[in-house]
Amino acid sequence: MLSHNTIWHAIDALAERHQLSPSGLARRAGLDPTSFNKSKRQSADGRERWPSTESIAKVLDATGATIDQFMALMRSDASRGEPYKGVIPLIGFAQAGAGGFFDDGGFPAGQGWDVVDFPAGAERRAGIYALEIQGDSMLPLYRDGDVLIVDPGAQVRRGDRVVVKTREGEVMAKVLMRHTPRNIELLSLNPDHPNRSFEMSEVEWIARIIWASQ
Repeated sequence: MLSHNTIWHAIDALAERHQLSPSGLARRAGLDPTSFNKSKRQSADGRERWPSTESIAKVLDATGATIDQFMALMRSDASRGEPYKGVIPLIGFAQAGAGGFFDDGGFPAGQGWDVVDFPAGAERRAGIYALEIQGDSMLPLYRDGDVLIVDPGAQVRRGDRVVVKTREGEVMAKVLMRHTPRNIELLSLNPDHPNRSFEMSEVEWIARIIWASQ
């Protein structure tokens, strides 16, 4: 159902997915930073203010979201009062090694992402995303087509399953065995593949795996 509340909910949810405030989303879309502020959603006399179709089009273009995804966010707010789970960005391991999909902190950025439903039972935090396993290099733990939920904001500890991206563009899922300010040591999930170690200057980012679709 199209309503004032559901359309603003969709804008807020889209901003959250991209680690942005409503004003940050407006700025990314090339709009006045105050365009989506809560104070702008009603006029002084209490009448509802709706975002323009031009504003929504600019937001979709800036985030890479489709109109179907935006409508899904609207429907989630209108769904029988059920808790909102939403969707999170999804990308394949092969794509993840290319530039433009992550910011310097390993958070999803740019365009070209797909989306996947957020799984029930997983801990929801802003900035998480999904990676789809491709190939058999992570057998027997992860199979081709499995989906990993990754939290770039989580603290990583020895023994955690992590995803690491090197500055050369290599992306891998391993077990963190040692992590110091100068280097990391990684245990391979597949015994046919070697363990790895890197100096931290070679690592672009490291993020903890918090859920897998096995």
